[in-house]
Amino acid sequence: MVLGKSLTLAFLISTSAVAESVWEPRFFEYQSNSSLTSRIIDLSFGWNKKLNNEQKAAYYQSIIHAAEYAENGEKVKWYKQNASGYSVPVMTWPKGDGYCRRLHLEAIAFGKRKTMVLTGCYNNIASNWHWYGQ
Repeated sequence: MVLGKSLTLAFLISTSAVAESVWEPRFFEYQSNSSLTSRIIDLSFGWNKKLNNEQKAAYYQSIIHAAEYAENGEKVKWYKQNASGYSVPVMTWPKGDGYCRRLHLEAIAFGKRKTMVLTGCYNNIASNWHWYGQ
């Protein structure tokens, strides 16, 4: 119970530092029949405007680093060629066999900014992440 109250307090404190897109996120374009992973990785910034493989790798690495190592409210920034952004965990809570984290993501490319809220739960037994979009 104390942990839950501490996490709620940490969430309230940490979100004030990143309020620029926390309360009004703009989501990626949704494509039916696409998995969450492809929506996260294959960002679309308009007609035939997507991140190249190096930019995608930097973006994805920031998500994993934020999920596994960053403190709540700590931005993990990335920059590759003419694209940039960040991943920031805003909440962490325990879950039976592991823990979950809510992340706020941002990517800027082709003069456009995209944001998304993502929840990932880590399973200690299987040593893997399960991702849930919002």
